[in-house]
Amino acid sequence: MTVTSIGLDIGGTKTLGVAVDGAGRIVAEVRRPTAPGPAGVVATAADVVADLRAATGDPLAVPVGVGIPGLVDAEHGVVRHAVNLGIGESVPLRDLLAAELGTTVTVENDANAATLGAVARTGHDDLVYLSIGTGLAAGLAFEGRLRRGVHGAAGEVGHLPVDPQGVPCSCGQTGCIETVASGSALAAAWPVAQGHPAEALFQAAATGDPKAIAVRDRFAAGVAAAVRVLCLTVDPGVVVLGGGVAQLGEPLRVTVAAALLDQAAGAPFLAALDLAGRLRVLPPEVPVAALGAALLGPRR
Repeated sequence: MTVTSIGLDIGGTKTLGVAVDGAGRIVAEVRRPTAPGPAGVVATAADVVADLRAATGDPLAVPVGVGIPGLVDAEHGVVRHAVNLGIGESVPLRDLLAAELGTTVTVENDANAATLGAVARTGHDDLVYLSIGTGLAAGLAFEGRLRRGVHGAAGEVGHLPVDPQGVPCSCGQTGCIETVASGSALAAAWPVAQGHPAEALFQAAATGDPKAIAVRDRFAAGVAAAVRVLCLTVDPGVVVLGGGVAQLGEPLRVTVAAALLDQAAGAPFLAALDLAGRLRVLPPEVPVAALGAALLGPRR
C-alpha cells in the first residue's frame, strides 16, 4: 500500500504518529514521549517520523499534518499558548518542522484535527468533537468543513466561566467548565497513586462507593453542561466524546447521557432536542487526532 500522508498528534505526554494510505487506512503507528519546549516538540516529531519511515521501509516524502494543543494560526502554521507543551508566545511550528522533515507540513489545533478524524470514522459531516483531556475543548465541523473562528478559538468551551465562586483556571479566569469537566479536574478530585484516575473513579462508582458516585456525577454534569452549550450554540447532528478520558468508552457516554437527561427533566425545550441521543464515543483504539491530522492536506 502506498502511504500518502503522515499524521502527528502532539500531546503534553506523548506524540502519536500514523502513516495513512490513499484510502484513509492506517499503515503504521508509533508513539514517543513528548519532550517539552519548541525544540523538544520538533525533535520528538522528527523522531516519530523517523520511526514511521523505519516501520514502513519507505522514505515517506509525503505531506505531514500535525494536531497540537493551543491557539493555532493554521494559515501561517504558528502555535501560541500550548502551555502543557512549554510553548508560550508564537512559535512558527510549521516552518520549523518543514525544515527538519524536508516535506510539506500543515499545523492545526488538536481538537480540530480530531474532529476531521471523527468525521471520517463516523460518516457524519455535521459534528462536534468534545475533547476531554488535560483540558476541555471542542472542534466544530459543518458540512465536513472546520469552523476555526477568527482567532482560532472556536470551540474553546472549556473556558466558559460557570461558577464565580469556583477555582482559578489556567486561562486566568475563575470557575471555568474545564475546572470541573476535564482530565486534570478529575485527577484532582480523585487522585490515585497508580493508573488512570478516570478508570479508578468509574470503577469505584460502579461498586457503589458514595464518594466516587458524587465525584463522577459532578464531573459528568460538567461535561453535560459543555455538551448543552455546544448544542444550543451550533446544533450539531452528533457530539463525539473524545480525548484521554473518553478511553472509558461506553460508561462515559452513558453517564454523560444520564446527566443530560437529568438536566432536561424539568425543561421540555431541552428534552425535545434529544441531546443525550446525539452522544457518541469512538473505539479507544482509534487514533482519531493523528488520523485527522493526516487528512488535513496542505493549506493553499
